[in-house]
Amino acid sequence: MSYIQKPVAQHPNLPRNQIGLTRRDYEATMSTLCAGCGHDSITAAIIEACYRLDLPAHRIAKVSGIGCSSKSPTYFLGRSHGFNSVHGRMPSVATGANLANKDLTYIGVSGDGDTASIGMGQFCHAVRRQLNMTYIVMNNGCYGLTKGQFSATNDKSSPSKKGEPNPFEAIDLCQLAIQLGAGFVARSFSGDKAQLVPLIEAALSYNGFAFLDVLSPCVTFNNHTTSTKGYEYIRDHYQMLGRLDFVPEMEEISVEYDDGATIDVKLHDGGMLRLHKLNESHDVRDADEAIMAIRKQSAEGSVATGLLYVDDGEQDLHNVIGTTDRPLNDVPMSELCPGSKALEGINARLR
Repeated sequence: MSYIQKPVAQHPNLPRNQIGLTRRDYEATMSTLCAGCGHDSITAAIIEACYRLDLPAHRIAKVSGIGCSSKSPTYFLGRSHGFNSVHGRMPSVATGANLANKDLTYIGVSGDGDTASIGMGQFCHAVRRQLNMTYIVMNNGCYGLTKGQFSATNDKSSPSKKGEPNPFEAIDLCQLAIQLGAGFVARSFSGDKAQLVPLIEAALSYNGFAFLDVLSPCVTFNNHTTSTKGYEYIRDHYQMLGRLDFVPEMEEISVEYDDGATIDVKLHDGGMLRLHKLNESHDVRDADEAIMAIRKQSAEGSVATGLLYVDDGEQDLHNVIGTTDRPLNDVPMSELCPGSKALEGINARLR
């Protein structure tokens, strides 16, 4: 992976938040993702949310797994702690770090493959344990790093780049998160900054497991053989000395629409994505209503977006298991390892 540093120099009159940081202070290296990728829009939304919340950058820990989405923490919060784990294992790393130091703000970034396939078990237990973190899935329905194969969140019958329909039903991560006990569940679209930024702010402010499923269309693999603009069609109708891959620069897709409205978003390959933004009549504190809203909109061919469910009274992992008020990394070794006599006392109570 190549790292291209952004210029260090800043304009002296850039706006600053309450702790004296500019938006540039929450940025990192230049993105190497495809031009127009929705993941970069999510990165920009995370930067904006952290800036608005006046979060000290050095008090944030960002963790990720493997995939296009998991590369994105390289592109934001360059002054924060970071750990890029192996495929699907980000929740374990986040859990260990959180148990060691609960005073940090944890942002987990994952993809639909990293979470809904190889990392499914890890994701389920992070939700179940009510780990205090913001867990963001950049959901594009395909494996972008390995040429666009279906992921577990890809809709049934949706065609691949080669036009082959997906034979399997999709896993809805928002429904799963609600059923497993997540206290904050929301869904948004990478191009809807007006909705996405406040949702990330709310998730970062939530005490417990906050889950955001962000639809982020892949500009490279959202095409198939039935499209005359598809790469396979071009190859079949031009004489070339070999088969080459070229990813053209594309404009970022962005939308604005009112609460309670439904909008069709045209993707780069000519396909359509139908979004429905929930309004104030939706009871975000009713888990059953949240699941029914997701299913109702799905049956109508739409994707419900917005805050789907929130539990105001959820306790995080530290409250559940009764850890010390001090972060474990501040507890001296004499208390962490009190010696054989203390161990004998513990064993005696268990006999």
